[in-house]
Amino acid sequence: CVVTGSSSAMAQLRTLALLLGLSAWLADAFYLPGVAPQDFKKKDVMFLKVNKLSSIKNQLPYEYYSLPYCRPEKIVQSAENLGEVLRGDRIENSLYQIQMRVDEQCKVLCRIESLSSAQAKAFRTKVEDDYRVNMILDNLPVAMVKMRKDDKSNTLVKTYERGFPVGFKASLEGQTEVKYFLHNHLRFTILYHKDAQTDLARIVGFEVEPFSVKHDYEAPWDKNSPVLNTCNPGRMIYVTHDTPPQPVQEGVEAIFSYDVKFVASDIRWASRWDTYLLMMDDQIHWFSIINSVMIVLFLTGMVAMIMMRTLMRDIKQYNQLESNEDAQEETGWKLVHGDVFRPPQHASLLATYVGTGVQIFGMSMVTMMFALLGFLSPANRGGLMTAMLMMFVFMGLFAGYFSARLYKSFRGEEWKKTTLRTALLFPGVCFVIFFCLNMLIWGQKSSGAVPFGTLFALCFLWFGISVPLVFVGSYFGYKKPAPEDPVRTNKIPRQIPEQPWYMNPVFSCLVGGVLPFGAVFIELFFILTSMWLQQFYYLFGFLALVFAILCVTCTEITIVLCYFQLCSEDYHWWWRSYFTSGSSALYLFAYSAFYFYSKLDITKTVPMLMYFGYMTMVSFGFFCLTGTIGFYACYVFVRKIYSAVKID
Repeated sequence: CVVTGSSSAMAQLRTLALLLGLSAWLADAFYLPGVAPQDFKKKDVMFLKVNKLSSIKNQLPYEYYSLPYCRPEKIVQSAENLGEVLRGDRIENSLYQIQMRVDEQCKVLCRIESLSSAQAKAFRTKVEDDYRVNMILDNLPVAMVKMRKDDKSNTLVKTYERGFPVGFKASLEGQTEVKYFLHNHLRFTILYHKDAQTDLARIVGFEVEPFSVKHDYEAPWDKNSPVLNTCNPGRMIYVTHDTPPQPVQEGVEAIFSYDVKFVASDIRWASRWDTYLLMMDDQIHWFSIINSVMIVLFLTGMVAMIMMRTLMRDIKQYNQLESNEDAQEETGWKLVHGDVFRPPQHASLLATYVGTGVQIFGMSMVTMMFALLGFLSPANRGGLMTAMLMMFVFMGLFAGYFSARLYKSFRGEEWKKTTLRTALLFPGVCFVIFFCLNMLIWGQKSSGAVPFGTLFALCFLWFGISVPLVFVGSYFGYKKPAPEDPVRTNKIPRQIPEQPWYMNPVFSCLVGGVLPFGAVFIELFFILTSMWLQQFYYLFGFLALVFAILCVTCTEITIVLCYFQLCSEDYHWWWRSYFTSGSSALYLFAYSAFYFYSKLDITKTVPMLMYFGYMTMVSFGFFCLTGTIGFYACYVFVRKIYSAVKID
């Protein structure tokens, strides 16, 4: 026993070291640059593009030109992938003129002679909701520099905050009234890395510092070459934060201007995203991961020891029984051998949910593999969402196959009906929620509203590719012979004895969902922060480790509770094994509600409905995923233990 325990402990330590070493290698923001580098000569023209207006207070994105900013004569939209459209990105051209390594001072963009009532209201509304402006230069998003203290080195580290505010609210000195002010002057700092052998350079950073300044100029206004008194490099007058700000009022003149400054940098082009992806709270992350791994490995060892020793003793005792009199005195899981493989109620629906879970599991695994290999670069906006959608569509083949295989093992005959339900249930629920939310978002005139052309493309992916693949997989799955049960099923169902209170199905399922949720809730915080607080998420090494922990915990808790259920002579394990681990989705939704009220400042109805609608879809998918993992673990476990005993 001592030798066995030592070997088990050493094996667990080796597994822990391997997992931590692998996650340490993958946890860093490993990525491929995503696009080919572009070299610029001196004075080459670079195109600054504008993107959506975004807010963490009001989650609805809007097009840049929904505000009365300076606009070109013809607005040209850049080609976008499916993920960008679903995210609400709208990338368009702008009037900003930038030449490579040519500094500009006090360059006037345009002038609004008098803000109308509608224009002033639009600016005030966006300032009130804390909207931020997003721009793109050489595929890099604009960001404000924010210095943060690194607790490990006790030094200040440069981090980026995406975009810049439309404006701000404040009261002027000596006044109590709160007024709205507009950021109408931008100071761009463009970092470049110059090739030592040639005159070519690459953009490695795009920073901005916004100012609010009430511009004054020499009358009359010269449209071609205006002379500003508040910003004039010839007179050594520059914009500062002490300059009187630009108010947002009806009838007030507004002049938009900008500076451009180029700064040489040692950052190489392949590493230019590192500052965007910098994670300052990695100690908390590592502590939570190590804590979860230690608990799970300890639990794995305990469960394996208890289950193996108990099961081996049970199987040995059952196989040593020789007389019928002894068999009649049996108690435990062997007594239900004639009913344990009896098809459950609503067998077709169970097969549908299992097939859906296999589809989501396959999508998650393949997408995570590509992300770990660095193919889903943050430079490829919308790439992650596009990859997830495409993988879900193509995984319909496996959904149909596993759904049909399970349904045939139940001796079901309506395989076409089950296949159709597998193809339509989860996508249908998500599409109904998504379509209703899209109508509400469209009513708010937000760029987050998906155009009908994109909706048609989604329907084509669903009905044109996913549904046929589900039928193809189901055809091959149903055509294959069903696996034989290790024991025969009696014609007359056995009566189930009265169960103790702790074996109540609702109670045991709710208890079973605690452990899988506990393994992922820390990582869930980072994912929700990325989704709703407009931050980059590229910690796929951590995510892969947490996903592995989730699979292990779902497997363990379902097997343990299934064993206790069978020992209580209750053979209705099919659905309960699915709900045991699947109930973790209830805790996920409850945690998302807690996150909403504790971390977010959403007060308007449509963003609130959007949040809970999307989290309902996420929770439903998590239910199918974890339920399927637990079900198949229990399915394999039950077949193994009943094939190991001798049944007369």
